[in-house]
Parts: sequence; C-alpha cells; structure tokens
Amino acid sequence: MATSSGTIQTAIQALLVVAIVGLAYFLYQSITEPYERIEREQQLTEQTRQRMENVRTALVDYERDSASYPDSLHILLQHVRDDSILSTRQDSIFGGSITPDSLPFSPRSGTPFQYAVSDTGRVETYLLEDPDTDDQIGTLTGDPTQSNAASWE
Repeated sequence: MATSSGTIQTAIQALLVVAIVGLAYFLYQSITEPYERIEREQQLTEQTRQRMENVRTALVDYERDSASYPDSLHILLQHVRDDSILSTRQDSIFGGSITPDSLPFSPRSGTPFQYAVSDTGRVETYLLEDPDTDDQIGTLTGDPTQSNAASWE
C-alpha cells in the first residue's frame, strides 16, 4: 500500500511540474509576444521613414538638376540610376547603400508610395505619402516652407 500511495504522489508531483512549466511558458509568451510585435512595428516605421527620406533626397537632387520635380517616381528612379554622383556616392548621400528599384515602395506592404506634384503656385511642391500610415513629406498647398517637411519631424 505504501508504494501505491508513493507512486500516486510522485505522479501528481510530475503532473504539477508539467503544469507549472506549461503555465510559465504561456505567461512568458503572453508578455514577450506583444513587445516583439511593437518592436517589429517600430522597425518597419523606421525603415519606411528612412526610405521616404531617401526619396526626398533624390527628389531634391532631381529638382536641383532640372529646376522642377519629376512627374512620377519612375522618372525619379531613372534619374537615380543614371546620375553618376547618386549611384557612386550612395553612402554619403543617402546615409548608406540603397537599392534604387525599391525606393518607391513601402517596406510595410510593398505598395508604392503615393506621389503628386503641384505646379499651380509660385513654387512647385510635391507630396510623398506612405499608403500604409499617415506619414508624408511635402505639401500640395503651395506653401514653400513645407515643401520638404516630413510629418514626423
């Protein structure tokens, strides 16, 4: 009889150890998963804003070379590919190496940035928007003080 109750007691202890380990794992996951999701979201936000800043840099260079902004991001891409300074000095101009073909696309979803040019005012302006968030650079109102301003700055 003593061995039977000892076996039952050992089985119950083993079952409790398994339950404690399982609950501890569940608790760990419930704490770390939301934090990791927030970290991923912040990383995507930083990547998106950096890419938009790279597009802004290329737009400013294009405008300096041709006295107007391009009609589309495809024209801007061609300029980035063809411009010898932009293609050879990417690290100093963009703050790192870039892939020109990925410039017009949001890292979040791969959808193209929305881009529009306004030449109705005294000063030509543009608006570059991320379709997945409220982030934008520039303005279409014709206010020259907002021509290269980012919404997060």
